[in-house]
Amino acid sequence: MSFEVAGDKYDRFMGRYSRELAPRLIEFAGVDSGMAVVDVGCGPGALTERLVELDGADNVAAADPSEPFVAAATERAPGADVRVAPAEELPWEDDRFDAALSQLAVNFMRDADRGVSEMRRVVRPGGVIAACTWSKRAKDMQMLNSFWAAARGLDSGVADEGDAMQYRTAEELDELWRRVGLSEVESDHLRVETSYTDFDDLWEPFTFGVGPAGAYLAKLSPEQREQVRTELFKIVGEPSGPFTLSASACAVRGLA
Repeated sequence: MSFEVAGDKYDRFMGRYSRELAPRLIEFAGVDSGMAVVDVGCGPGALTERLVELDGADNVAAADPSEPFVAAATERAPGADVRVAPAEELPWEDDRFDAALSQLAVNFMRDADRGVSEMRRVVRPGGVIAACTWSKRAKDMQMLNSFWAAARGLDSGVADEGDAMQYRTAEELDELWRRVGLSEVESDHLRVETSYTDFDDLWEPFTFGVGPAGAYLAKLSPEQREQVRTELFKIVGEPSGPFTLSASACAVRGLA
């Protein structure tokens, strides 16, 4: 799978959900104005931008292993300390921040235990570490789950990306947070909605090659892609104009 794509393409694919999710994660984490915060796995910067609006650029840092994403986040959150780095090797000193947040990234970390441990390392004692990932329950992420249902119309053996991916349930995130030694661990679900102008507004971003869904589609022949497109159109109700899809993220927080 690939996230080495331009930030604007990611924004059209998943960023429209990330923008809605960011303030909900900030509220869930209890981040207040003036806190020093790092956004781990920041992507093109939807959460970073909201943190800057709340805390000011001098109090916000962010990291992502994708150079195009870091470039987009730097443009979106000018003045913030945005760096190219994986979660497993954060380039900041111990106890640097009051909070570390990670939006839609824990399940993509090469080593989630090490990544969350790094988040804990850079947060002062008593500071908060919080994250969220899309729920793997079939009803909870309509956009992705509808796509994989359409893909199974072409090949019944195709597995939803959530089937093989860890940390897409509140229980798994809770266990991970406790395993790395965080205290006062709590979990919840954060629900968002986003609107599409028409079906092409939904379909075209799948063709950009973003993430597991984009990687899967890129391997198909033009004829097979058209079959998936036709099936997806049916699944989302054959919309003739604007329509809305919802998504639910599993969220977890704990104290360092």
